Amino acid sequence: MMKKSMILFGVMILMSCQSTDTQLVVEPKDDEYFKAICYHPVNVGSSQRSWEFIDEDLDLMQEAGISVIRVYMPIQDEKVLDKIADRGMKIITGFGYNQDSVNDIVSGTYLDYVKKYKDHPAMYLWELGNEYNYHPEWFGGDLANWYNSLESAVDAIHGIDSTHLVSSAHGELPDSLALYHGRKLDIWGFNVYRWDAPASFITDWRKISEKPFYFAELGSDSYMTIAIDSLDKGVNEHAQAIALGHIIDELLPLREEFEGMTLFSFTDGWWKAGNPEIQDVGGWAPNSSGVPYDGSPNEEYWGIVNIDRTKKKAFDTVKARFK
Repeated sequence: MMKKSMILFGVMILMSCQSTDTQLVVEPKDDEYFKAICYHPVNVGSSQRSWEFIDEDLDLMQEAGISVIRVYMPIQDEKVLDKIADRGMKIITGFGYNQDSVNDIVSGTYLDYVKKYKDHPAMYLWELGNEYNYHPEWFGGDLANWYNSLESAVDAIHGIDSTHLVSSAHGELPDSLALYHGRKLDIWGFNVYRWDAPASFITDWRKISEKPFYFAELGSDSYMTIAIDSLDKGVNEHAQAIALGHIIDELLPLREEFEGMTLFSFTDGWWKAGNPEIQDVGGWAPNSSGVPYDGSPNEEYWGIVNIDRTKKKAFDTVKARFK
């Protein structure tokens, strides 16, 4: 599932228990990489996650060759965690900065979750924040406020868990401020939308860092806002399938250069852009002009399955490559 000598399961230990710069050791690895999907299952008409279809969803993920699940907030239902572990699957657990004091960074309650579940077999790595570099308005207009919190959170997790790596999901390449405050991260995660050709990110990252990284988000939606070449306007599963095929195919020959790739996302999210009872066209995300093939992220059309779990064309595209 992961590079044999890589993080989390055979690698560890602290360079110096006394140093605040202590990190887990990441050793050379073979050419395997983890295959992941972003997962935030919300039923029709709702805005809250539901685990109603967890068994069916795990079946579909495993059919597609997916072995790691990335969630944007911790899973609190231990029965769900057990189901994932029973399948031999793992979770990238994301902690938000401010989630109304529920397992969030600002309140410190994220540490309660780490302490409770650090020994659970489903845990893979801890991920702090998601694309916060695009949202200085969440931090009083100054991203240094976030980066200071990030650095402190990394130290805090390292202080209670020496088994799992700590990451942050950053939007595109980090600047010097982010790199400095992220220096204690064991591994970086990056959300990268460069049309259907993300491989250039690897070269750009290696110019500024030798740290291991994974793609925390890659992908495309299944709605074309405009018609381009042979791709028709409107719902267009073919366009999504083409884009995902190109993205994965471009990265596969370079798989020794990164630790994993995470596709966005498993199921469509009808709650994101309008009335949760219907699938709306629209939605917006920062720095999203690189979304293939119309430069427009229609936020409710990103799944490789529809909200009723019907497979889209992209599902078979992923399966053919991940299996």
